[in-house]
Amino acid sequence: MKAYVYGAHGAEITDIAKPSPKGTQVLVKVHACGLNRADLGMTKGHVHGSAGGAGTVLGMEWAGEVAELGPDAKGVRVGDKIMGSGGAAFAEYTLADHGRLFRAPSNMNFEEAATLPVALATMHNAVVTNGALQAGQAVLIQGASSGVGLMAMQIAKLKGAKLVIGSSTDAMRRGRLKEFGADLAVDSSDPGWVEQVLKATGGEGVDLIVDQVSGKVANQNLAATRVKGRIVNVGRLGGTHGDFNFDLHAARRISYIGVTFRTRTIEEIREIFAEVRSDIWPAVESRKLQLPIDKVFSFDDIGKAFDHMEANRHLGKIVVTL
Repeated sequence: MKAYVYGAHGAEITDIAKPSPKGTQVLVKVHACGLNRADLGMTKGHVHGSAGGAGTVLGMEWAGEVAELGPDAKGVRVGDKIMGSGGAAFAEYTLADHGRLFRAPSNMNFEEAATLPVALATMHNAVVTNGALQAGQAVLIQGASSGVGLMAMQIAKLKGAKLVIGSSTDAMRRGRLKEFGADLAVDSSDPGWVEQVLKATGGEGVDLIVDQVSGKVANQNLAATRVKGRIVNVGRLGGTHGDFNFDLHAARRISYIGVTFRTRTIEEIREIFAEVRSDIWPAVESRKLQLPIDKVFSFDDIGKAFDHMEANRHLGKIVVTL
């Protein structure tokens, strides 16, 4: 089968053996894949958790049909239309744990379904489970113009946030954040953004920051968070290291929580997917929670899809179809 593999000459389409499902695995006939930032790093040889390096089939998000079941797989049948996340997604067939997938709603095509699994699982866990957002609270999404950021704002609105603030350093993207739930859009590269947040919250700061930037904005985040507020560290697009004002952190009694899928067990990931299904799935089925598709590429042009992502001028998801 065809797969997009990182090898000695970088990432390229290669013929590899079709996998077989074992245990709780499901074999998926892939119809569409969503690109993510971590994929871009792995096309350059970077490692993402335990994934990456020579011989890696790239990709982590897909939509397709159940082709075969492992002996212990439950909850789906051959032919079911599904979407999910996991390694080795950029291929004609991929394997997925039976607890790490969703049934794709009948009113979505494969391209649309492929945009959702990572964003839904990541941001429900960040905003609701770890962020503990309550109705009537204020939230700031740092890096709001990414696919997961757009989903975070929508989930916050769905859960009753009274004020949703989104950040983006790009003026065009910033201008579109209101389409996805932002009441206020700020530029995190502007030194005055904290004052804008404080003004919008009556001088108190937000109850929750979902941070995908980190690095140099760490202390600004502390200053923009209210006393006894929460910061959930999801991504580090602005750097993995930065100055941190421990005194301000203590004075505001902020809960600072780090999250990643890279160190979670399969049991923990199954629970996250189950929480999405039990809490917000009606909003997915009704299309209240959805992501825009920036551009669709054929699998043969997957290299061009990554070039498009690296140009960093898109809003929404980049999708590859097989």
